[in-house]
Parts: sequence; C-alpha cells; structure tokens
Amino acid sequence: MAVTYTFDVFSSLDGFGSHSGNWGGYWGKQGPELLERRLALYGEEQRMVFGANTYRAFARMLATSSNESEVRDPWVTRMTSLPATVVSRTLQEPLNWPDATLVSGDAVDVVARLKEESDVPLRSHGSLSMNRALMAAGLVDRVQVTLFPVITGQTGEEPVFHGAADFDLELIESRTLDGHTQELIYRPRLHA
Repeated sequence: MAVTYTFDVFSSLDGFGSHSGNWGGYWGKQGPELLERRLALYGEEQRMVFGANTYRAFARMLATSSNESEVRDPWVTRMTSLPATVVSRTLQEPLNWPDATLVSGDAVDVVARLKEESDVPLRSHGSLSMNRALMAAGLVDRVQVTLFPVITGQTGEEPVFHGAADFDLELIESRTLDGHTQELIYRPRLHA
C-alpha cells in the first residue's frame, strides 16, 4: 500500500515561495504557534524528499549559519535529522546531510517507487519544480501551504505554482497560527 506524500511549502499571499527583500525569515511573521506546529509536524516519523536545488539551498543555508540563528529553529534541526532522499542527476556523494540517500533518475519514477516501498510517510519542503511534476503525475496526496500575511509584489521570488497543471483542491484541514498565518492542507486532483 502506498504511503502519503505531502508537498509542504511556505508562500506569500501572492504565491511566492521566497523573497529578495529585507523581510527576514518567515517574512518576519513567525510566532510561537507557527514554530511549535512546525516542530510537531517534523516530530513525526517520515522521510524527506528533496530535489537538487532545494537540497543545495538547505545545505548552504545550514553550513553558513550559527546554532543561534533563526535558520536553526528546532523544527529545521529536526528536519535535518530525518532520513532523506535527494533526487538529482547532477549532485555527487557524499551529501552534507546526516541520513541522506542520493538517487539519480526521474523524480516521478523515484517517488512512485518510494511511495510503494516506504513504511513511513513522505514529505517534501520546497522543491517547487519537482513537486509540480509530481502533482501532475498524481503522486502528491497533500499540498500543505503555510500562507504568510504578506504581498511580495516587488520582492517575491520563486512562484510556487508557476507552470503547474490545473488542479481542483479539496480542503481537508486548516488552522490559523499566531492570529495571522494560515496553514491550509489540500487534497489535489487534476482538473479535467
């Protein structure tokens, strides 16, 4: 039986996954509920799945940060301790991640196999282009969007769903964190 695959992503209200402005991490909107929720999510047994670009960004961010910086929030530390599969045709071992397996090949094939073979749920934080392809292939069971209350019309980067197929989304869970940040969990279905 196939396990659940969750595409977990942060977004501004206008759909950007990051920014080039002076907002700071979490667009400056993190609070204790958000950080507690993230730690709880990553406290569950699961396997992370990353594309090459997201892996490189995380590895670079962690390598250049101190233990006291906000990029070392407890949930991020927990995420780095989870087993991970990195899908890449360009990276080479060894990876700078404690329990990472590098798999060369097409992400759709790799994740389809992981879904059948894994005994724990799969989660990917970021990896936008890879997850858009996985959604189009019907391999994403949940899209979890943490929506920050900002519009980054001038500084927004990495449009989360740019170039994605059309999907109908069934809302299966929602919550408000710290009185302003929305966590929305959807079940995606290709729009016919």
